[in-house]
Amino acid sequence: MILFELRCGNDHHFEGWFRDNAAYDAQVAAAEIACPSCGDTRVGKAIMAPRLNRATGQALDDQDGAREMRRLLGELRSTIESSCDYVGERFADEARKIHYGETGARPIYGEASGEQAKALEEEGVTFQRVPWVSREN
Repeated sequence: MILFELRCGNDHHFEGWFRDNAAYDAQVAAAEIACPSCGDTRVGKAIMAPRLNRATGQALDDQDGAREMRRLLGELRSTIESSCDYVGERFADEARKIHYGETGARPIYGEASGEQAKALEEEGVTFQRVPWVSREN
């Protein structure tokens, strides 16, 4: 079984258990998953914090957990920056062009306002918001 943090099109967060990724994908495609708060069936996966353990049964304390989370988010940022095209404030426009086949598919990253992100979700454009950690702090 897999536990996913889910988010509906109205930005409500909730959890769901699935047998595997294929079961989740099938249920989403059939609009069988509905937000318990508003009933919206436009559901996608939200970013989840990883479960962090040092060794079996030995949980990280809060400070160690925060350090490890920051390290992982830093690695995620580095991976995105090295493998995706930065499109800046043109993110929504570029994502639409890729979605509608007006330009070749490629991984991109950039900035989008909350309003732009909502419009992309309503159009069915696939994207994910990522917490961006500062390199200086």
